[in-house]
Amino acid sequence: MALKSTIFRATLNVSDLDRGYYAEHVLTIARHPSETDERMMVRILAFALHADENLQFGRGISSDDEPALWLKDDTGRILKWIEVGLPDERLLRRAAGRADEVVVVAYGGRTVEVWWQKDAATFAKLSNLAVWSLTPDESRALAALAERGMALTCTIQDGQVWFSAGETTLAITPNCLSDA
Repeated sequence: MALKSTIFRATLNVSDLDRGYYAEHVLTIARHPSETDERMMVRILAFALHADENLQFGRGISSDDEPALWLKDDTGRILKWIEVGLPDERLLRRAAGRADEVVVVAYGGRTVEVWWQKDAATFAKLSNLAVWSLTPDESRALAALAERGMALTCTIQDGQVWFSAGETTLAITPNCLSDA
């Protein structure tokens, strides 16, 4: 018998001063049995960084046809394809052909550097690809915030991110490896 996803619920308040975006999002996140708290929380951070009323979680790990998150217009055109972790370069090439913009929020410490160096030449050819990385301390601190019911606040200003849950506030500075 297959294991079922665990459902998490989050109320996410986003104040993105850089984009002038302010909204509250009520999120239902299905965490695949093979997904870690770290990856799930990086998905939520990616949502906050690109928050939009039409941004949706994809089927993620369980599907090669959908990203972790995506933003579509009313016609179904993919405006933004967002992956977290260290996706395969073939997936990113395919995504770059399907979406106006492709974003990766990479995490994993030293493995991010290895992944980036291995496919940097291919990534450089994708003009609509932006890659951001998190430090291991940042992604592990995010994972520590995971709860089945979460009230989260995210403030973004000048590329700096403050992510809060309860009494805990994290300062996160995503590092730009490549900008679309």
